Amino acid sequence: MRKVVLNLAVSLDGFIEGPNGEIDWCIMDDEMNFDTFVDSIDTIFYGRVSYDAWGNFRPQEHTSPPDKIDWQKIHSKHKIVFSSHNRVDDRAVFISSDIANRVGELKKQSGKDIWLYGGANLIKTFVHLELIDIYKISIHPIALGSGKPLFEGLTNRLNFRLLNTRAFKSGVVEMTYGREKPECQL
Repeated sequence: MRKVVLNLAVSLDGFIEGPNGEIDWCIMDDEMNFDTFVDSIDTIFYGRVSYDAWGNFRPQEHTSPPDKIDWQKIHSKHKIVFSSHNRVDDRAVFISSDIANRVGELKKQSGKDIWLYGGANLIKTFVHLELIDIYKISIHPIALGSGKPLFEGLTNRLNFRLLNTRAFKSGVVEMTYGREKPECQL
């Protein structure tokens, strides 16, 4: 079965966006092998705001050739947008209801894994519905002080199993976790 993978940058103090939605603090370097991750997926889940901002983003002329190739690869993926607004877009499928069942159906289809891109509200929804199979969290060496936290308003504990750790020269540490269901306690 396909997996939903949250591949996400997080500040050292646990924020996924700054107080004004900024992500300019994220570090990307060749050592992270982002293109290998992009090759491992064939579908991207977006919230409407993130899709409008990044779903059809075109890099500027002065963007490096490797970055342009990354954007071409990203835009070649199947795009699914979760939104309360129904919309017709020939570059994406919009889903406005029954998220858990629709995600379950998509996971059963053949293909590669699915990247939960975000934004913050969609990630929060997926966390609360326990729809994320793999958490690939890259902790960046910055404290933002405020913003949107990764885990907000949890009502139950989430247990994880560490699958992999990678540290980069930039100071970013990538930790990959799988979800573990808690054992029954008597």
